[in-house]
Amino acid sequence: MMRLTRARALAVAALTAAGLMTAGAQPAAATPSHPVEYSFAAGFVKGFASPGTAPPGANDWSCRPGAAHPNPVVLVHGTLENMNDYWRGAAPLLANAGYCVYAFDYGAPAGSPVQGTGPIADSARDLSDFVDRVLAATGAPEADLVGHSQGGGLLPRYYLKNLGGATKVGRLVGIAPNNQGTTLSGITELGRTLHILEPANALLDTTCAACVEQETGSRFLAELNEGGMTVPGVEYTVIATRHDEVVTPYANAFLPSGPHVTNITVQDRCALDATDHLEIGYDPVALTHVLNALDPAHPREIPCRVVLPLLGPLL
Repeated sequence: MMRLTRARALAVAALTAAGLMTAGAQPAAATPSHPVEYSFAAGFVKGFASPGTAPPGANDWSCRPGAAHPNPVVLVHGTLENMNDYWRGAAPLLANAGYCVYAFDYGAPAGSPVQGTGPIADSARDLSDFVDRVLAATGAPEADLVGHSQGGGLLPRYYLKNLGGATKVGRLVGIAPNNQGTTLSGITELGRTLHILEPANALLDTTCAACVEQETGSRFLAELNEGGMTVPGVEYTVIATRHDEVVTPYANAFLPSGPHVTNITVQDRCALDATDHLEIGYDPVALTHVLNALDPAHPREIPCRVVLPLLGPLL
């Protein structure tokens, strides 16, 4: 979580100093009507300045799902993010592909640019209310969830397991989710071993309860994973990157293998993709995997690119 703040600062500095904007190549077969952003740096700067505003392509409450994509898609941002700074790639891409797309903020006061810090159980209730609103507006019996980090792992899984979400969700697509927690590159485990973590946790409890709950070995994580990490009736896809510096080790993103679980590492298909934890939500490789997870009957070719940190696709 600390690395999130640092990465954002680097993104802002890089964009400000160099005036860099990325016009990366778009994954195949979407008919453009909303501009799709493929640079985390550019997307974050645009969205962070307008918290509480839906990203392009999202929250058209008059949208009605068509036969090709009958489930509306709900986008769930991660810790310290908001819907507008994280979904300026996925939201317009999905809308251009014909989906009814929705996004919301949770886990912090409305209008704050930094969201997703409150207790995960409380945030899951916000997700439950929002999904109910989407289903009522669209008339669809189920929605599909696409989430990043906390929003693709522990938060929606709590909703599915404990709040009746399994009857309202067809697919959960997690982008760099935290399904097995994180050691934050070993700092958490080191602090626990040296008995210096407890004061830090006491501070985080008042500022970022969700950060503490996502730590490997937390009571919240143990209780959520007890009895199995998936629920019947939902199709799960995990999209991870070997360069994840927040969910560590990166394989902690994955769910146990099973007939309704697909675990994907972007570098297995595109070895030169250097996307990290934050950038993956804007990565054309990862986003094409999202499209394929939502519509496996019509797979799209994965567009391998050289992706540089902060700058987005190079080729």
